[in-house]
Amino acid sequence: DFASRVRQIRRVRSDLAALRRDERELARRIDLLTYQVNEIDSARLDPDEEEELGRERTRLANAEQLSQLSAEAFQALYEGSEEQASAVDLLQAAARALAGLARLDPSVAALQEAANAVNYQVEDLAESIRDYRDQVEYNPRRLMQVEERLALLRSLQRKYGDSLADVLAFGERARAELAAIENSAERIEELEAEEQILLLEIARVGQSLSEKRRAAGEHLATGIEAELEELNMPGAQFGVDLTRHEDSDGVPVDGKPVAFDLTGLDRVEFLVAPNVGEPLKPLVRIASGGETARLMLALKTVLAHADRTPTLIFDEIDAGLGGRVGSVVGRKLWGLTAANGATARRHQVLCVTHLPQLAGYGDLHLHVRKQVVGERTVTAVRRLEGDEREKEMAEMMGAVTEVALATARELLASSEADKG
Repeated sequence: DFASRVRQIRRVRSDLAALRRDERELARRIDLLTYQVNEIDSARLDPDEEEELGRERTRLANAEQLSQLSAEAFQALYEGSEEQASAVDLLQAAARALAGLARLDPSVAALQEAANAVNYQVEDLAESIRDYRDQVEYNPRRLMQVEERLALLRSLQRKYGDSLADVLAFGERARAELAAIENSAERIEELEAEEQILLLEIARVGQSLSEKRRAAGEHLATGIEAELEELNMPGAQFGVDLTRHEDSDGVPVDGKPVAFDLTGLDRVEFLVAPNVGEPLKPLVRIASGGETARLMLALKTVLAHADRTPTLIFDEIDAGLGGRVGSVVGRKLWGLTAANGATARRHQVLCVTHLPQLAGYGDLHLHVRKQVVGERTVTAVRRLEGDEREKEMAEMMGAVTEVALATARELLASSEADKG
């Protein structure tokens, strides 16, 4: 419907305004994200390299000591010295002795085999240590490269995360945000196109709504003028004025941008001429409280099927009314409280009146008066029933006499008959 389209275009315009308002901030954000993504990408990170580089740095920083210790181990196992034979030489001597022993006592052949096996293992161990010793190299250039790489990794971790995995995850998030921001220009184009479509739809539906309002306004004016005739306002005229206002952000109508809101394209104003020969004037300028009350009663009566107001209050509605018209007003007020067909809604009506013909139609009669209590003036409200009500209505006629009381009873009986 019309209102849903208006709410939709408001959301679209809000999104557009946010995107356009943040354009400068987004430009700064793009620069930052681009720098961060490039810095992380250019580092070509491997989540496991920090540990590997740490081990390599330890080896490079201690190359001389590693070479010396591995040489000593190889010498002890394989080369020996002038003062001490090598482990291999000693094991070979032990193996030869066990071989001679086995020839004399075959039961120790297993010991000879074990000695030979240990000898082979020690020779293999010595070869491995020799290979390690030979590859140990003091390389200051490589050590500097490793130190620089580790410094870069620590710098990235200070900025983007505790571990290299965290740094890589930060880079992915930055890349995703950058892509979303860079797509904002495309999003603006989409929203602008959607805005134009909605403006055309609002203009189309709004003009249709305006036509229906004009027809309804004429029907309403006819009904209200008939009601005012019955309410002792003969010759009163009623009109509904529909106007439009230009707005640069409005919808296109006949080549001009027209303002709109949730209710449509029109500014609706009720006009009235209470007396014959007077021009139509805005309803809000009607000075007489009684005329205003009767106009509201006429409006409520005609619009009873659509009005959802639960409680209606009328004050001074009896101003300038005679008894006959007072009865008419009473019937109409009571009619607002009664269901009328399948679509009418029941209202609660509160009416302040000094006219007995009108008061007789109330389902509940309350007497309101001011009184002094101590040094304060207070307002007292009392419910009237039975004879009290008849007496109050008689007082409204001027004096409590038998004639006035009889008239009050007749008014009450007549109103009850009207109410069915």
